[in-house]
Amino acid sequence: MPRTRMVIIGLDGMPFGLMHKFAQDGTMPNFGELVRHGTFRQMASSLPEISSVAWSSIITGKNPGEHGVFGFTDIAPGTYRLTFPNFRSLQAIPFWEREDAGRSIIINVPMTFPAREMNGVLIAGFVALDLERATWPPSLLPLLHKLDYRVDVDSQKAHQSLGLFLQDLAETLQARIAAYRHLWHHEEWDTFMLVFTGTDRLAHFLWDAYEDSQHRFHQDFVSHFQQIDQIIGEIASSLQPGDRLLMLSDHGFEKVKQNVFINFALQEHGFLSFEKNSRPSLRTITEDTQAFALDPGRIYLHLQNRFPRGGVKNNDKESLLRDLESLFRSLEFKGERVIKRIYRCEEIYYGDQTYRAPDLVLLSQAGYNLRGNMRPSTLFSQDIFTGKHSQEDAFLLIWGDAPPTTQKTITVSDIVPIMDQLRGG
Repeated sequence: MPRTRMVIIGLDGMPFGLMHKFAQDGTMPNFGELVRHGTFRQMASSLPEISSVAWSSIITGKNPGEHGVFGFTDIAPGTYRLTFPNFRSLQAIPFWEREDAGRSIIINVPMTFPAREMNGVLIAGFVALDLERATWPPSLLPLLHKLDYRVDVDSQKAHQSLGLFLQDLAETLQARIAAYRHLWHHEEWDTFMLVFTGTDRLAHFLWDAYEDSQHRFHQDFVSHFQQIDQIIGEIASSLQPGDRLLMLSDHGFEKVKQNVFINFALQEHGFLSFEKNSRPSLRTITEDTQAFALDPGRIYLHLQNRFPRGGVKNNDKESLLRDLESLFRSLEFKGERVIKRIYRCEEIYYGDQTYRAPDLVLLSQAGYNLRGNMRPSTLFSQDIFTGKHSQEDAFLLIWGDAPPTTQKTITVSDIVPIMDQLRGG
């Protein structure tokens, strides 16, 4: 019996609401056609709701406590040294490295750098430091250079000119499309996964352009999705009988009201202190520090048995957690609460990597962008970003018959089991 081929298309950061609107109003007619003949559901992202954690869960089918990625940054055990997790940090294998995986083409999935030997092709997504180490097999590099392939958009251009940023976004998308077309037609595969990440970059800088039809860049925002929709239609029309198609995002998006600097709140209320005449950082926190935050809202207790200068005893942990929860519940901006929910580690993480997890994870109310920067001198601020990640409104589309499920909520960790069901495994 021939193996069921699987196609996965990812749109980084795209919320269920936006995709539903574009499916209904004709902006993305090909996507709308798939929705009408498939199962289209809201999906919960990871906690915290950031790409490094969410995509690691999507490709492994595991909880962060199992795959070991808790953020774009982490702390080397027993130190105050900040580390930057990558594909080597993943403690669970991605689905394409399983013995029964067959041959896979994987294009632009975040957190897959550096690329490593596999049965098929891998072009890593962000954060990739160079294309050479982002590509397997190396023999593919001449083609990618010819196509002017870029791992990611140059987001710094948005700080200079949104026009330059949009031009770079368009060029990056076209190179991505050219690479997909070549691999689709010239490689044998059992699984083909293509992720568009420019959608996330676009939403960070121009979410206001999406919401305001009179914005000078509104049509540019819409046009980017129309181009992706053409590729969705192209792929759907190229499927063979028996092929299965999934589309998904890793988290949602929403408008930014305010940035919220969690470490400022901790310092202001006496939970965090730094050495005198030093630059605030992990390396300069004092023995008196009881807790600190890493992006976006991960709270770590300064425990004796975890950090070299940690002074918090295990017997004091519960009392400190309650005090911190009380602080975070009290944070307000113009009378509106900032924090929607506070999760303790054991509520959301399980597995042998949980010992490295944060002690608390904060989920904000809509519009509040939690930040772990240690140097701001104010609790709230605004910057160039008009859009931020949201946790509860990623999307999942299964074209054709979906596997039966009684789950009220589907999460990013459920994707690999769903793929197995669709393949009849």
